[in-house]
Amino acid sequence: MIKETVQQNTGGPEEIIRTRGTISGVTFPALDRTGFIDHGFLLRTGGVSTGCFESLNLSFTRGDRQEDVEENFRRAAAYFGTVPERIVSAYQTHTHEVMRVGSAQAGKGVTRERIYPDVDGLLTNEPGLLLATSHADCTPVFLADPVHRAIAMVHSGWRGTAGRIGENAVNAMRREFGTEASDLVAAIGPCICGNCYEVGPEVAVQFIEMFGEETVYRDVTGVGPMLRPKTNGKYLLDQKALNVRILTDAGVPREQISVSAFCTFERPDLFFSHRKMGEKRGNLRAFLMIRPEGDEAEA
Repeated sequence: MIKETVQQNTGGPEEIIRTRGTISGVTFPALDRTGFIDHGFLLRTGGVSTGCFESLNLSFTRGDRQEDVEENFRRAAAYFGTVPERIVSAYQTHTHEVMRVGSAQAGKGVTRERIYPDVDGLLTNEPGLLLATSHADCTPVFLADPVHRAIAMVHSGWRGTAGRIGENAVNAMRREFGTEASDLVAAIGPCICGNCYEVGPEVAVQFIEMFGEETVYRDVTGVGPMLRPKTNGKYLLDQKALNVRILTDAGVPREQISVSAFCTFERPDLFFSHRKMGEKRGNLRAFLMIRPEGDEAEA
């Protein structure tokens, strides 16, 4: 058993940083209380990569040394008490597509080649399968159904958000597992915040049309306005607020959605950020797993 330490309220009141071995991750007590899952949005620290990839780079496509990334994945998997061969990684292209996975996909994207293109969300009801999505500012969305013991892990960039990928994941869980949206416990993980994410009018108009001007500029989620106009003709986009609204539109109760206060752009000491660092950086990962039988936490 890896020794575990917890830092309370290091980001916001709905999250903690949990450290196991050399690896630390942002986790949500509300998800922990479901009793049947393990999860985390891992920080960039505690790995072996060097230079602009320092140190827990979890991407084989950034130009990092393969052996370093492989060791980083071993450490990341060990954080969850498993091995890289049990990870399933999304093949992300900023779509709104989700896919059910199982043991047949174990290891794909890490120890085996992926053969499923254009998938930005994964769902399963198989214990011990570690779902993984890749991030460097885009929003991680965790979904857990404690009634039917099913989960979904979603990567929601602005295109995926415009395609309502969070709602697509809720609907897919309903089809595949019988999930009721009202039973879901959800979390919006660290991403670029609404004070730092500037977009052009061609992006903003999609959300104005989706929600209407009377709604999109107001704080209707308790997170902040989904969109704010700037004097330079551009807009500030809040992906956390947008994804909360999309989940509540899908039927998830607002009080069952935790929201991280961390901004990946503002904390380069903890996170990789595309907007902050450009192409010379590593990638972060969000992980979600149904605990193997006999390894369940206290609810």
